[in-house]
Amino acid sequence: MRNFTNVKKIVIKIGTNTLTKPNTIEIDTGFIGQIADQIVNLLKNGIQAVIVTSGAIGMGAGRLGIKEKITEPRKRQACAAIGQPLLMQAYEQAFRKYKVTVGQVLLTSDVLGKATTYKNLRNVIDELLDKKVVPILNENDCVSTEEIGTAFGDNDRLSALVASKIDADLLIMLTDIDALYDRDPKDAGAKPIKTVEYITPEIQASAGQSGTKFSTGGMRTKIAAVSIAFDAGCQIVIARGREHKVLPRIIDGEEIGTVFIPTDIKKREYWDRWILNIETSGSITVTLEEFRKIKKEHKRSPDKKLYPRYILAVDGSFQRGAVITINDYFKGVSQLSSNEIKMWMGKTQGAIKKEMGKGEVFVAQYKEIVPIKENLR
Repeated sequence: MRNFTNVKKIVIKIGTNTLTKPNTIEIDTGFIGQIADQIVNLLKNGIQAVIVTSGAIGMGAGRLGIKEKITEPRKRQACAAIGQPLLMQAYEQAFRKYKVTVGQVLLTSDVLGKATTYKNLRNVIDELLDKKVVPILNENDCVSTEEIGTAFGDNDRLSALVASKIDADLLIMLTDIDALYDRDPKDAGAKPIKTVEYITPEIQASAGQSGTKFSTGGMRTKIAAVSIAFDAGCQIVIARGREHKVLPRIIDGEEIGTVFIPTDIKKREYWDRWILNIETSGSITVTLEEFRKIKKEHKRSPDKKLYPRYILAVDGSFQRGAVITINDYFKGVSQLSSNEIKMWMGKTQGAIKKEMGKGEVFVAQYKEIVPIKENLR
């Protein structure tokens, strides 16, 4: 029996195929109404809920009468711009019936990739939850500078990042597949996996690859998202969204779908989680002596600093505050831009001070450096 009796905060991710009517790209407002009803009942039981929704591109395509696969980024962005307000309108109307207010939060990878905006995200969500508002999050596809679907992976990765950021107890991913199977569910003899405690190579292989013309996700991206949520000590359930009363049944402990339990995985501090899960903007190479020092002391002496004199090479173009790799072993937050590091690398503090006429210059603090290798499982 699954036990979610202590769950107080959940993130619910709803996929494109779950939101639309079978074999169409038309939004199913009736289904959204059912989900709203289930979430309202959770709210009455003291559970806070955040929705991460897909469907904007498909909704826009439907309004334009487009039925073929859309691959051109500009067209997908245009469809997202049309579809996003339609999607929010459907949610707003569904929750209004119960006198519950919803709030829209649109995100890009840039928002999660900057320390200041990342911190602000939790403040916004917490404020909405405190006011009994249901936050509805989606990738801001119409202005995203990346090709749509690559920034977060059909919102799977986004939902895990959000769950990690707000310290959710449970992430529920509603999809069109009833569970994770030990092989392609279309194969004869494929069996559902009820419980997963570790993301092993076998589990990753069983996820395979999939996706539809209006969604870009699949089980593979969901498994990648699970790893992010695990670092936050968050449990995950992947289940078919069209199951009757799926949300309360999951919370009640019914064995619907696949549950992922982070067994024997130490919950990381939120700052470390952010550094590990954000895409890097570049890399630096430090001397072997400094590499060994960081490896030995990055936790024991967190206030120590990495100075330019130990930098041998810089790759990529990035600004201050960017997450970078260090010797392909660490990830850390750079306190200098790539151009500044190139300007000062190899120079002592005395030489830099003589040129600048002021202050200490350092590349990163040990407390903002996290080993990548320890994150591999």
